[in-house]
Amino acid sequence: MQRLGLPVPLGGTSNHFRTDLLRRIGAWDPYNVTEDADLGIRIARAGLTTATLDSTTWEEVPASLGNWMTQRTRWIKGWMQTYLVHTREPVRLLRDLGPRRWAGLHVLMGGILLSVLMHPLCYLLLAYDAANGRLFEEPGGHVQYWFWWVAAFNLGVGYASAMIVGALAVARRGRADLAVHALFMPVYWLLISFAGYRALFQLVQKPYLWEKTEHGARLRRR
Repeated sequence: MQRLGLPVPLGGTSNHFRTDLLRRIGAWDPYNVTEDADLGIRIARAGLTTATLDSTTWEEVPASLGNWMTQRTRWIKGWMQTYLVHTREPVRLLRDLGPRRWAGLHVLMGGILLSVLMHPLCYLLLAYDAANGRLFEEPGGHVQYWFWWVAAFNLGVGYASAMIVGALAVARRGRADLAVHALFMPVYWLLISFAGYRALFQLVQKPYLWEKTEHGARLRRR
């Protein structure tokens, strides 16, 4: 994203800013529950750039599923807030970012939010077709035939490439023993979708609720 010059939704750790520029663009939004992501978009809209350092951030992951779920809910809800805020004036957003970065924002942030919400619906449609015996029925024509194969190829390559990247990532950090866990990514994505729908509900009912992530579990166990 840095090499392509795209807007970078910042993460919550190891960020370093020039104070004068941070103040100039309004610093953090106190109402956004992922204020770092929102700040990354505003940095891009102000014509500034974000650089990435090749380093490691040592942050403890959530130690329980419940803690993880509340964290992911807050992250997704904050991305929803950020995307809605910055797209409410689409012409101005296009003018600020330019066509390439504007498209990058929609593909990254909008695309991820859409996929989080649509992913379980795809499973439901597959289950419905399987229950009705239509999952592997003969396509009705050439267009449907090619569409079926394109969809099957996209599904297979999409899942496989994500798992391979995950396995390579841990292997390159000297933890090849963790690579097998990449096979559970489809389960992980369904949990992400559950957090996404939880975030959507909160966006309507409790938009400013900040569910704190518990940290320090490893220290307490010691």
